[in-house]
Amino acid sequence: MSVPYTVRIAEGPADREACFAVRKEVFVREQGVAEDIEYDACDAIAVHVLAVREDGVPLGTGRLLHGEAAAAKTGGDASVGSLGRLAVSREARGLGVGVALVRAIEDAARARGLTAVDLHAQTHALGFYERLGYAPYGPEFPDAGIAHRAMRRAL
Repeated sequence: MSVPYTVRIAEGPADREACFAVRKEVFVREQGVAEDIEYDACDAIAVHVLAVREDGVPLGTGRLLHGEAAAAKTGGDASVGSLGRLAVSREARGLGVGVALVRAIEDAARARGLTAVDLHAQTHALGFYERLGYAPYGPEFPDAGIAHRAMRRAL
């Protein structure tokens, strides 16, 4: 089944709410992440990307942190961005939405002069990110009660 969708930088409050709705569906409802840790101060300064179905239904989202906001996640390297909060609604999985979101975040990172992107992948998603060119580094660690690994891709 093919569903026409577009991926774009989220602009304005309606897009931001659409991003948050997908995150709530995937992280809070499906994965049991506490709502009070799902949203943070970085949401106000992050570059959010949004995948939207032709009829306006949000299908997926992710965000890019850069500069000081990313430093804690990237070992302090100002040339590295941090990809996070990547979520694709259950109905849209397998349609290429996740790949399109990652590539849009990488494009946003390149546009800001970054040379690499880091992320903290849930361990079940390592293969997905490896297929997109990300390499794991460091030990496994828990985040919101879910096992993760740090990964990086040079741009």
